[in-house]
Amino acid sequence: MQRYPALDFIRGCAILGILLLNITGFALPSAAYLNPAWQGSIAPADAWTWAILDAFAQLKFLTLFALLFGAGLYLQAPRGSRWIASRLTLLVFMGFIHGVFFWEGDILLDYGLIGLIVWRMLRDAPAERALLHTGILLYLVGCAVLLIFGLLAGTQTTRSWLPGAADLEYERYWKLTGGWEAIQNRLDHLSSGLMALASQYGWQLAGLMLIGGALMRNGWLRGQFSLPHYRRAALLLLGTGWLLAIPGIVAQWQLGWDFRWTAFYLQIPRDLASPFISLGYAALCLGFWPAIAATRISHALQCVGRMALSNYLLQTLICTTLFYHMGLFMSFSRLQLLAWVPAIWLVNILFSVLWLQRFPQGPLEWLWRRLTRLAAGKPGNSSVIR
Repeated sequence: MQRYPALDFIRGCAILGILLLNITGFALPSAAYLNPAWQGSIAPADAWTWAILDAFAQLKFLTLFALLFGAGLYLQAPRGSRWIASRLTLLVFMGFIHGVFFWEGDILLDYGLIGLIVWRMLRDAPAERALLHTGILLYLVGCAVLLIFGLLAGTQTTRSWLPGAADLEYERYWKLTGGWEAIQNRLDHLSSGLMALASQYGWQLAGLMLIGGALMRNGWLRGQFSLPHYRRAALLLLGTGWLLAIPGIVAQWQLGWDFRWTAFYLQIPRDLASPFISLGYAALCLGFWPAIAATRISHALQCVGRMALSNYLLQTLICTTLFYHMGLFMSFSRLQLLAWVPAIWLVNILFSVLWLQRFPQGPLEWLWRRLTRLAAGKPGNSSVIR
């Protein structure tokens, strides 16, 4: 399969960007991911940290990664149904292991399950316009379901949104102790996540994959349009996205992160804005790619992108070691946690660059490919990493 250096670079940025939010999921209680006032109050520094990350990162890099996942599915389609089905089934299996035995914030299982549903649409759609329109429609359905959930939700604040002292102590206990107690809790998270995937998030994820496939099919994500086009598109997309997102951020702050508004109604502006901002980031990279490609950091981030699976799971290994096995869970504020991010990024970059100097694929990418070959009944050379 042909590689696109600009897409590897963008994928690398997405993997590193995801950590900006995931660090909170690792180091703070689960309520802190969407509710910055999870303790009942919030310091100004943490409030501003939340607001800036919400505008520039929250959901944006996950959205970008979903778009690129759909583009990758489109490129993989010529390999045939057995290859794609085997590859995505293995991704579901890896996601299950990751989500149950390592960290409850896994996204691999969701991507694998939705990928199994949408890849035939990517393959069989008569034109990219049909893919694009279907993707947009599915994404908007997911936003509409969120609105319905808000209408059905009660006004009572839930313990998952504003946990009490006992809830926090129990979460600290099972995350630091591990064992069967942690597995049971992660299974509960997995069950809730699958319900959310089936009822709301899955619509959006499927829509993003179809949009990514459509943009790959028409050449937009391949960089086949002019540099001025991408620069104009970046300006328009980012401007539109932030016009949608910023009022929602201000409203959440003004309402004191009220449960019903913040968990449902004011998620909608963020959800509507994220595809615009994510595609705006991609357009910036494509519009200035000749200058970006000439830098040293470009090669390093391309390596990170080529080893996206390995680096995603490496982040889990590092963060669970730091915050669970070394007992640093709930030891840092939202702002202080950002100090860890560059250090973990550096590990991702060094690991990727040094590994790809020796091997053509990341370790988990090689394993995934090898197991896919076996599952699909295709011959392959298992003696070297390819």
